[in-house]
Amino acid sequence: MQEEMPKVEAKFGGSADITFDNPDQPQNPSLICQELVKGDGAKVEKGDTVTVNYSGVVWGKKDPFDSSFARREPASFPIGEGMLIRAWDETLVGKTVGSRLLIVAPSDYAYGKRGVREAGIAGGDTLVFVVDILSARK
Repeated sequence: MQEEMPKVEAKFGGSADITFDNPDQPQNPSLICQELVKGDGAKVEKGDTVTVNYSGVVWGKKDPFDSSFARREPASFPIGEGMLIRAWDETLVGKTVGSRLLIVAPSDYAYGKRGVREAGIAGGDTLVFVVDILSARK
């Protein structure tokens, strides 16, 4: 799967445009989190409230289904508490503030077979996120 990874600028706070050499969703994808930039801030712990900028696309698509970068407004939420998709709960915990992550989330780590039709996410879609961790607090 590594050779099929989407491309994104590896600069914290930079462009969050995600591109694909192969637009076909991978067969039997696994949860992957690539640390494109390793931050030197506090370590994110389960139960922390994290503030992030992020962009998410369905594998192979050009336009994000959601992007705080585009809104120019970071998002904050508790992490590791089951309030988000499983991919985020499992990949952000343990990372450090100032990190930029590229996350590939197979459907069983995202919205499963139900998808989110109003966001353009079909059941079974693999999602790709760029996440910049801005802060973490207890």
